[in-house]
Amino acid sequence: MTTSGDHDLRGAAGSLPPAATVASPLRRRAVRAWQGLLDWFEETSQPNPAVRPVTARAVRAVVGVWALGRGVNFMLMFVMYELAHAFGWAFGPNAQRVTTFLQFLSDWDGARYGRVSQIGYPTQLPLDAYGAVVPNDWAFLPVFPWLERIISDATGIPWQIVGISIAVLASGGATIMLFLLLRAVTSPTAAWWGAVLFSFGPMSFIFVVGYAESLYLFLLFAAMLLAVKRRYLWIIPIGLVASYTRPGILAFALGLGIVFVTRWFRRKVDPFPPSQLVSLMITGLVLAGAGLSWSWIADAVTGTPHAYLLTETSWWVPFVGEGHFAPFTPWFRMAWTFTGIIGVVLVAALIAAFLLWIFSRPVRRLGMVVATYGFGYGVYLFAVFLPQQSIFRLLLPMTPMLGDERLSSTRRRRIISLVAALVGQVLAVLLLWTIGFP
Repeated sequence: MTTSGDHDLRGAAGSLPPAATVASPLRRRAVRAWQGLLDWFEETSQPNPAVRPVTARAVRAVVGVWALGRGVNFMLMFVMYELAHAFGWAFGPNAQRVTTFLQFLSDWDGARYGRVSQIGYPTQLPLDAYGAVVPNDWAFLPVFPWLERIISDATGIPWQIVGISIAVLASGGATIMLFLLLRAVTSPTAAWWGAVLFSFGPMSFIFVVGYAESLYLFLLFAAMLLAVKRRYLWIIPIGLVASYTRPGILAFALGLGIVFVTRWFRRKVDPFPPSQLVSLMITGLVLAGAGLSWSWIADAVTGTPHAYLLTETSWWVPFVGEGHFAPFTPWFRMAWTFTGIIGVVLVAALIAAFLLWIFSRPVRRLGMVVATYGFGYGVYLFAVFLPQQSIFRLLLPMTPMLGDERLSSTRRRRIISLVAALVGQVLAVLLLWTIGFP
């Protein structure tokens, strides 16, 4: 059925010939694809009738789920620590044996955050014997280690405990914000199970180690909730802090750009007052600039052009060797290195599956902000990241997509989703923390 919103979008883009008059099958498919895209924009712009007001009781229940989730995380981490200690497993980037449980929870990237909190960033990029940049602390943004330093200096508490405490507390804020975000765009059941799966998911153990993920997710979900409520200028301070906490704010800025274009073309059926137009434009531009600024800062401090890019790609060398970075090629490069043409075909199939998922009806029902962010973050990961073991952790910002009703529409699906999350967490703690690397 054609709505007035469809008419606005098509009118802005130009008229399309009826499919019956198009001779070429290829052109007919193009017309159908365009029609589907317009329908996607239109449906994601509609309010979800399943949305209900949030009660204080529901929020308290989410806090309980968060606390239980962190308890499960600590329990699994302690079990794996005991196993690593008993069997003398190598642990950490230097392959040393575990010493204390506190060290077990604050190693890997946590140790790098701790070093930044104590001595700051290097003014010269470290090089190997051949003059190539090697992994260094410029890959880690400053908000989390600065908080570690400030709180540790003020209280005398070791930075390890401070870092873990920030991660745990911020995960509570992230869980509540995720729940409020999903309650603003989908049904109470889907929102509840989104929060549950977030709390017990495979990578939720990251919320009890000295990593910045939970702090970034708290800020991101808060910004997304403000975008849903169209309070765009309030996003700026939150987005600025987020942009120096973890990489990824550029994907959010891209999502805001898509929201801007959609609201502009639908302004006759969904008013787009000048105050919101200007504030959305300013917010998107500010966050885009902030997302790029760390690279400029690294260049200025080290005196090395492309210092941040060289630092990030230095982690790729063990997987794909030396080489120049080109956007939208890392996944194909990784696939070709290990599996040749078969891997390239699999990457193409993965891209197709992702697009089918993003354009599916349950994702449309999550609304414009969540759907466009999911699309933008997927494009961002594909454009700039190599799909190594850390890709599982890098998928955490896509958590709002757990509101997909297909995960919780029946009792059987809810049980399967929860069991899969818990089993996945056991495997992740073992393979991506204890005997592997995250």
